[in-house]
Amino acid sequence: MLIPVKVKQIVLDQSLSPVVLLSDQEGTQVLPIWVGPFEAQAIALALQGILTPRPLTHDLLRSLCENLGVEVKKVLVQDIRDGTYYAELYLRQGDKEIVVDARPSDAIALALRTNAPLYITEKVAAYTLNIEDLVSEDQVEELQQMLADNKPEDDKKHLH
Repeated sequence: MLIPVKVKQIVLDQSLSPVVLLSDQEGTQVLPIWVGPFEAQAIALALQGILTPRPLTHDLLRSLCENLGVEVKKVLVQDIRDGTYYAELYLRQGDKEIVVDARPSDAIALALRTNAPLYITEKVAAYTLNIEDLVSEDQVEELQQMLADNKPEDDKKHLH
């Protein structure tokens, strides 16, 4: 069984490494996936709807798919081995279905740019955490205020 998820937000862990939080539809369970800073930026830009003057890698992939008549049907975070998550892109070109191995961060960034649904498997869902166990109510309010104060112009300073 596939479980639909969405990107809840991107946070920094205690060592300031970016973590993408995927949440279930109810928003009560989250799956933390550690990603690199460039991938986190690509995901954040897509979440905020910010367009860059020149295409980033994931924009290029979206453009390639569009121009080759390939539709991103879904993204599946399907496995975890030795602490590493594995994802797959499910693509369709005409009547041909293609499954491509991908890093979760790249798959998520592409899914956000193509409006493709995100899913996790039951095996991966076993690694979700209750959101209430992660942060206190005060911390949630503080994080929400920090996100609200973050201006898209600040992100543009770090683009190519």
